[in-house]
This record gives sequence, C-alpha cells and structure tokens, in this order.
Amino acid sequence: MKQRLLGMCVLVGAAVGLAAGAAGAADKPISGNLRIVIGSSATSGDTYQNAAIIADELSKKLDINAKVDAVGVSAAFQALSRAKDGSTVMFFHDQSYLGHLLGLKGYSDMFADYKVGPTISINPGDAFVGAKDSKYKSIEDVIQGAAKGERIRVAIQPGGVSEVYFGALRNAVKVRYPGKEANVVSVKTGSQGDKNQLLFDRQAEVIHGSVQANEQYTRLPADDQKAMQFYWLPARQETIAQANPEGMGATTRDELLKFTSPKASVTMDGKQDFTFDKEFFFIYNKDMDPKIVAYLDKALAEIFAAGKIQATLKQAFFIPNFHPSKEAEAYLKKKAAQSQVLIDATR
Repeated sequence: MKQRLLGMCVLVGAAVGLAAGAAGAADKPISGNLRIVIGSSATSGDTYQNAAIIADELSKKLDINAKVDAVGVSAAFQALSRAKDGSTVMFFHDQSYLGHLLGLKGYSDMFADYKVGPTISINPGDAFVGAKDSKYKSIEDVIQGAAKGERIRVAIQPGGVSEVYFGALRNAVKVRYPGKEANVVSVKTGSQGDKNQLLFDRQAEVIHGSVQANEQYTRLPADDQKAMQFYWLPARQETIAQANPEGMGATTRDELLKFTSPKASVTMDGKQDFTFDKEFFFIYNKDMDPKIVAYLDKALAEIFAAGKIQATLKQAFFIPNFHPSKEAEAYLKKKAAQSQVLIDATR
C-alpha cells in the first residue's frame, strides 16, 4: 500500500513538474542563445555599435547569451528566413527597406516578407560635407551653385540612405529651380575612406559623410587639403537636440544644430524641408511566434524604462528611440513612402 502511495506521489510530482516546466517555457519563449545578425560585415560601424549595446542589455534582462554576428545584408536576411523559432533575429537600419525601393540585389520587400520589430535608436550623425576652402560655405550656397549652372558632384555610396539624401538635394534644386537639378550629379563610390579621398583630390564638391567619421577633419586649418566643413545634417532638429551638450569631438550640440532644418534648408515641396532620421531596428522571421514578439517588446520596454541604456547610447552619439513592433512598423512604412517619392522624383 505504501509503495502504491509512494508511486502515486512520484507520478503526481512529475506531472506538477512537467506542468511547471511547460508554464515556464511559455513565460520565457527564448532561452539559451540569441543570434543577432546585422546587415553589415563591419564590427567598427554604427550598426554593430548599436547592436552590441542592445545585445548586452537583452543578455542581462533575459538571462540569455545574445551574440551579434556581422554577416552582411544577404547573409543576414538568409539566416533570418531560416529561423522561425526566434533563435535568430536581425538588426539593421533604414537600408533594410531602401535597398528594395532602389532595386538593389539581395533586398526583398521587408514589410511583405518579414516582421518589423521595435525601433531602438537613431544615428543623427549622417552629414553632407565639403572642403573647408570651397567657395560653397553652406548647403544654400551649393543649391545656388547648381541654380547658376555649376556642376555639383556629390560622392555617395550606392543604395540606402546615402542615395536618398542625394535625391533629396537634387529634388530641392528641382523644386526651386526646375531644370537645374541636372547640375547635381552623383559620384558613386565605396567606403567613407573612398568618399573622403575624392574630396581631398577635389574630385567632388560634396560628399556623404558623418559627424563621427568627419568631425576630426573640420578641426583642421583651412589651408590643409584635408580640412572639411559641414553643410547639412538631414536628421531632425529635435533629434539632435536630444544629444549630450558636448556633441561629438570638439563640435558641440549647438554647433551641430546649425546644420539642421530650418537653418540648413533642403526643401521637399517648397513648403516643408526634407528630414530623415537614420533608425536602427529589429527585423523578425515572418512566421515567428507572436508570443516571442510580445516577449521581446516587453523586455525592451522595461530596459528603456530603467533608463540606463539611454546614457550608454548618448555617450556614443546615438539617440534612444524605442517604439514597440506595431508602432515601429507603421512609422517605418510612412518613411518608406516618403523615400519612394524622392526616389521616383530623381530618376
């Protein structure tokens, strides 16, 4: 009799244990390792920096090992397509959908083929830059130069935000001086170093750069061939206003604000200026369980509510900008539609 009772207790205990385990698994749909693939192969760029910051916070919050894997765009999307269980997620920026709009190889329609996850941060540092000894001292000078028939060569990296910024500048000339937009021409090249070299050699009047990469050159004396000046920061004024007062390098936040709209105006339609925040966000497999989406949304919301990550991001000159998945998708779709208008207008 005692043996029967003991056996029943063991069976009941096992059942309770299994039920508790099942409940625990349901409460914690991600455990062990989380692979975060990024659309860049560089471990020194802004994508990796942002991904590493958020991976560290997720590891601590969820008691998992979140690892960033810099595999590049094509490999990242391929890895994501194979991971329905949420063990692999992708982290990238606006090029995720811009690549498709621009018809680049390796990009499909992000909104149709994947799930949009939450936004995390903004890099407000994208900039148009010129030589310090140039006759063009502002973005308005550049626009007026094109209006006068002067050839304005703009060095960009094909695809993504670089090409959209070029389109915005060309469109502004078209809106204000119809027919003169042909004077704004793109010089398509590779890395930031390649773009810098074109400016050093005076093979371009304007290059796409960044505050982080080019600020050091703005401190050089004007007679130095490598000396640069900022013309335009496409980020919204209210975005850069959230940066730390010291700004970046020797350039304060207030100095950077001089290169944003409305002080540096690149119009969209003659009524409002073009602005564009370079956003970083998660992308998920289209068939990933909604429970995992909600689980990550909740974890990230709590991480941002704690407040520590904001200071970490700002220290690296990134602006915190968390929005849960549904809000992020609607917001990014609106940005994509705006970008499509510019792309169509300059083709």
